[in-house]
Amino acid sequence: MKTFTLFTSTKVGAIDVTNRIVMAPMTRCRAIDNIPNKLMAKYYQQRSAAGLIITEGTSPSPNGLGYARIPGIFTESQILGWKEITSGVHKSGGKIIVQLMHTGRISNILNMPIGSEVVAPSAIKAAGQMWTDAKSMQDYPTPKAMTAEDIVTTQAEYVTAAKNAIEAGFDGVELHGANGYLLEEFLSPATNVRTDKYDGSIENRCRFVIEVASAVAAAIGKNRTGIRISPYGVAGDMPDYPEIDATYDYLSKELNKLGIAYIHIVDHSAMGAPTVPIQIKQLIRKNFKNTLIICGGYDKDSAEADLQSGLCDLVGFDRPFINNPDLVQRLEYNQELSQNLKTELFYTADEHGYTDYPNFKVPVVLEIR
Repeated sequence: MKTFTLFTSTKVGAIDVTNRIVMAPMTRCRAIDNIPNKLMAKYYQQRSAAGLIITEGTSPSPNGLGYARIPGIFTESQILGWKEITSGVHKSGGKIIVQLMHTGRISNILNMPIGSEVVAPSAIKAAGQMWTDAKSMQDYPTPKAMTAEDIVTTQAEYVTAAKNAIEAGFDGVELHGANGYLLEEFLSPATNVRTDKYDGSIENRCRFVIEVASAVAAAIGKNRTGIRISPYGVAGDMPDYPEIDATYDYLSKELNKLGIAYIHIVDHSAMGAPTVPIQIKQLIRKNFKNTLIICGGYDKDSAEADLQSGLCDLVGFDRPFINNPDLVQRLEYNQELSQNLKTELFYTADEHGYTDYPNFKVPVVLEIR
């Protein structure tokens, strides 16, 4: 069996990456008016030593803008904002993929433009609340059940957003099929009780996700298309259901048939969520022949272990990248990671707790003469 280390180069579809460290997508809420900006450009450029950066969740349409101050990629001003970000990352030698995140029912109309709708596969309200800048914490609303026309329109929005991403200079696109957002809402019988071709069986519940992935791959290339999934995840009020293993068994086989560049599994158990069984990761690894990324609670040693075992090809790091913009160098030089993580500033609007974390000093070896 091949063995790898974090610091060896590889390819993810069409993308050459210099190491196997992925900066995982993390919502940071700095996109004022939903437009990427210079502050965000600085943030991503600071972290461009990652082999691959996957951006924060970025909406393909006004209906997907569920959170306050998250970016979109459906207007010209948004595309221009992202161009500055991708240019900065590329100038620093990095590669960057945009994560297309339609929040579905995990949303609030107060965070969305006038004329938008909170939509989902079925009109099932999520438990819990979310922040709105207008009225602070608010309950999740009951979403509108998507019509057949809504489904066609939404799929087209993903395709247009993917094309916009390539125009903006991104190296590829990741579809956010995790964390209880729109794509996962179609997968689960807890959130999808439709009576058309998108429900009634595992194959039908996977249909929307597969159709979106297929359409995006056709538009920008399968070797620049990936997807993030969260089997056994409970984020977004997603309960367990008996067919989880069978659902992801079928889905991963179908995604393998499409030949997309990668699957990205997120495991939130390090943050107190239920454990994602190793068996489901191994099943997806067996079914999917292209790149597999796994993210969640890794340190250098555990990342190396899973790479060398063949469980995955790249490893995603999330929160350590927030307060260690130079995480790659710290891992490479075996430097202690900063523990000064300002969680209260995760979703604020300015540079504090965002671009003001310091780098460590690379040790200088003096030659003795």
